[in-house]
Amino acid sequence: MIGAIAGDIIGSIYEWHNIKTTQFPLFGERCRFTDDSVLTIALADAILSGAEYTTLLKRYYRAYPDSGFGGHFAAWAISEDSSPYGSWGNGAAMRISPAGFAYPTLDETLRKAYEFTAVTHDHPEGIKGGQATASAIFLARTGNSKADIRSYITSTFGYDLTRTLDEIRPAYRYDISSQGTVPQAITAFLESDDFEDAIRKAVSLGGDCDTLTCITGGIAQAFYGVPDEIASQVYTYLDEPLSEVVRRFTAAYC
Repeated sequence: MIGAIAGDIIGSIYEWHNIKTTQFPLFGERCRFTDDSVLTIALADAILSGAEYTTLLKRYYRAYPDSGFGGHFAAWAISEDSSPYGSWGNGAAMRISPAGFAYPTLDETLRKAYEFTAVTHDHPEGIKGGQATASAIFLARTGNSKADIRSYITSTFGYDLTRTLDEIRPAYRYDISSQGTVPQAITAFLESDDFEDAIRKAVSLGGDCDTLTCITGGIAQAFYGVPDEIASQVYTYLDEPLSEVVRRFTAAYC
């Protein structure tokens, strides 16, 4: 999942300043981790500890309230009510990468992705985005080809993965929907040559950039691995409590 966090940090400065190019400094002074990383690490913590996931989501929100959380999630996180709020947004897909690494079968990965997504994003499109991302990671880490991954995602979830990045990029704009983020993030991975190239191509699309790169980064890690120099940079942006969870999850599942 460190690939997802790397994507979030690298993409963080381009969320509101899309650049539509692959040529940029990979890490910049203004880069930071956002809510994407915080909630990804919360899920990793839940998997490691067996703690109740909604409790951890709310706890992590309180610990990092200024990380850029969306309004609906923030209202849910401070509420005494833990019922899902029907979201179709990309927020569940952005945090789901640990589920793609942690389970031994595709069926279990899909089941757990459903459970972890539906605590907030119980709209069918939210569920689809979470499951599609987790299953792409599972398939990537278990030796499947890009053609296999493309075929499975298309046939199972109905996403159109025929459009190239060059076709998507010109008109692509900020979009927080799951269906407007996940297919594009998967396409950035499918067209990439290595981990760094996947992140650069995701950034070049624009849109909700940190979330797009977070999703792409999780899949790219599963397929390529993360270069040591990028992984080591990630830890310089995280505090020790977050780093400790990432290290333990990496040792256990990655």
